[in-house]
Amino acid sequence: MQIITGRRVRSAATVLALATAALLGTAGSALACHSDDDRPTPIPGKISKCEEVRAGGKALSDADFKFTGGKGQRTLDITGVGEGVKVTAIVVLGGDDGYNVYEPGKRKLGKTPPWTELRAPLNRNGSKANIDKWYACGEKTKPTEPTKPSEPTKTSTAKPPTTAPTSTTEKPSDTPTSTTAPAPNVGGNGGNGGGLADTGFDNAWLLWAGGLLVLAGAGVLVLLRVRRKTN
Repeated sequence: MQIITGRRVRSAATVLALATAALLGTAGSALACHSDDDRPTPIPGKISKCEEVRAGGKALSDADFKFTGGKGQRTLDITGVGEGVKVTAIVVLGGDDGYNVYEPGKRKLGKTPPWTELRAPLNRNGSKANIDKWYACGEKTKPTEPTKPSEPTKTSTAKPPTTAPTSTTEKPSDTPTSTTAPAPNVGGNGGNGGGLADTGFDNAWLLWAGGLLVLAGAGVLVLLRVRRKTN
């Protein structure tokens, strides 16, 4: 039976350590993910949801952005976002196995667009990779609607009456009103004949008596003249 000396044990341990280190290094290089851009965080593996991103947020639509490039291209340029859109992360997938996570306001990336030259991690051989897919995470709020001016309060207006109000004073007549009533025109002997008030006493006989006296006087004067001529 061969006896293992201490020198041989140490040699075996050294070989085992080197083999382990080499194995770990190979595995590490296989899992490594690198980018030639210092703004994103390169992460090995695959990702498909915003919930898996450290920055969080909900998936936003491509319609919320103004951009050029993207899928099938080497780079992505985002020049604008829609109103009410807040971006927390931009995920760019591509290469052999990995993706870049861009967070606005961090690692030299501006808080607001434009965000240009976004890209996927490098291939394992160090070459630049095309973008397989990209999406953005964040929040979207409805824009505040302008306050409408309040309409003036309508006051009720009393409608005019359908019938004219009754006047309390009578309209003066165009013809002046006489203060004395005209004397009644009474015919026959019963009238006063002179416009005097009728007292109920018939004085017509006085007229006849006066007439007779006048005639009698005239006759007397005629007789006296005849006598003078005769004498």
